[in-house]
Amino acid sequence: MGDTADTAAAVGAADKKQDRTAAKLAKQIGAFAKQHGGAEGQLAHIGQAGTRIVLVGTDGGWGDLVAPTFAVAQLAAEKAGLTLHEEFDGEFAARVRTGPYEWSRMAGIQLGGSENPAA
Repeated sequence: MGDTADTAAAVGAADKKQDRTAAKLAKQIGAFAKQHGGAEGQLAHIGQAGTRIVLVGTDGGWGDLVAPTFAVAQLAAEKAGLTLHEEFDGEFAARVRTGPYEWSRMAGIQLGGSENPAA
């Protein structure tokens, strides 16, 4: 009997931790949306690291957050009222506005930026 109670308590604690993590992420999503006039997002698995929550603001600003699991990412998006896209397709990606920093980082060596260190 003790093992069952211990297991139930561990599951309950894990659920509470996931809910707290999702609430924290939802708060960050809400702050991003407020700063950028609203936001939409897309969830992308990034392996063992978890799930990336890509955010695109109404003004074209963008950012991302990482959740430990896909379920936590979905819960965070739901709590924040974030509209999710299935894919980061052309129409959604076209909303992203990049600045000089992003262009210099993306272009890297072609624009005279520093080379990537050898792997």
